[in-house]
Amino acid sequence: FNPNDAARCAPLFIQDELLCGCPAAEGFKEGCPALSDGGQMYPLQKVENGYAAVVGHIPGKGYKKYQVVSDDAIAGRLDLLQASGMIRSEREVETPYFSVKLNESGQFISIYDKTAGRELIPAGQTANRLMTYEDKPHNYDAWDINNYYTEKSWEINELSSIKIVENGPVRACIRLQYTYLDSVLTQYLYFYHSLRCIDIRNEIDWKEQQVLLRDEFPVDIHTDEATFEIQYGNVKRPTHSNTMWDFAKFEVCAHKWLDVSEDGYGVSILNDCKYGCSVRDGVIGLSMLKSAVYPNPQADKEHHTFWYSICPHEGDFRQGGIVQKAYLFNNPLRAVKKEQEGGSLPQEYSCVGLEADHAAIEVVKEAESGGAVVIRLYEYCNRRGSICVSVGERYTQAWEADLLENKTQRLDLEDGRIHIFIKPYEIKTIVVC
Repeated sequence: FNPNDAARCAPLFIQDELLCGCPAAEGFKEGCPALSDGGQMYPLQKVENGYAAVVGHIPGKGYKKYQVVSDDAIAGRLDLLQASGMIRSEREVETPYFSVKLNESGQFISIYDKTAGRELIPAGQTANRLMTYEDKPHNYDAWDINNYYTEKSWEINELSSIKIVENGPVRACIRLQYTYLDSVLTQYLYFYHSLRCIDIRNEIDWKEQQVLLRDEFPVDIHTDEATFEIQYGNVKRPTHSNTMWDFAKFEVCAHKWLDVSEDGYGVSILNDCKYGCSVRDGVIGLSMLKSAVYPNPQADKEHHTFWYSICPHEGDFRQGGIVQKAYLFNNPLRAVKKEQEGGSLPQEYSCVGLEADHAAIEVVKEAESGGAVVIRLYEYCNRRGSICVSVGERYTQAWEADLLENKTQRLDLEDGRIHIFIKPYEIKTIVVC
């Protein structure tokens, strides 16, 4: 099931219990089964914690049915197995999209984008650089970051261990572990055969006080502004400190993504729960942990799990489909096992669709009263124009409504399609029944 409004290739993680009882998956630990949608086959890879990973293409706000096929059925299908061995060594990775090199500290020294034919990291610099800063603001210890925090800093670059933990037909993974004072920081770097992104999973056992932990990604992108997502839209902020107004914007909020782009190319960083960041002089900085002592003297002293994703793209964030990718990153695909034989559901289905590349559906829910269905969408490209919302033929009436779901205008609904006009960054609420 895909909870997002656009069909995208994305990783799907299936619990082993869902595969139990499938004859083709009986020898899963030894073999290499795949999923089939009746036409194309997708390799299935055993990963950690009792899961299997596969990259599939699922309709937005809907589902698609797959069947498990055995390794015998894919014998000789080199296209399903050619990704094995993406990792050349503990510090070199070769995927269809990237050539990646790590230094002795586990930091990126090269991410070469094969699709665009260019290097992401400026010469002589390192990315995924873990930095700590003394964090003692004047007031509001748990909330404020003062502009002088960079004056005392320490780099975490002593690598305790590095290990290849996955290297299969779907993805490969390198585990990095660092020790800093009383804390242990573990990163998992994920590389995919079918996806143009690099994911970073952070597992951190944090014990420090008044220390700000950040991750820095210098990028070879020429721009004087960056774009940061906010709820129902995005904002732009300068990447320099030419004026006092610019200098004051050294820390910016971003919900699911931030983007730096020049004409024709850019890099986005997706996140699943860390919302403080900065872009200064070509360096993207992500605030990971802020260990305040007031009002809670034990704040952040615990185990943390969170993810980032590095997503290079052609054009800006609009052409790169970053909004849809960020939704999928925060709302991953879900697998459900069909328990009984028979049934008449179609092979694939989408409950609501949007024919527009500059708007996104944020909400599909039951109305607060009346039993109708509410669809809330917004425009994110600063573009006006007509868009089409498809809801299927089961609905016969549609209205435009305000945010309180009060109906304001009757809309034409023909063959399950609603045509509306949307303004730049406008939020639209539609009620159907």
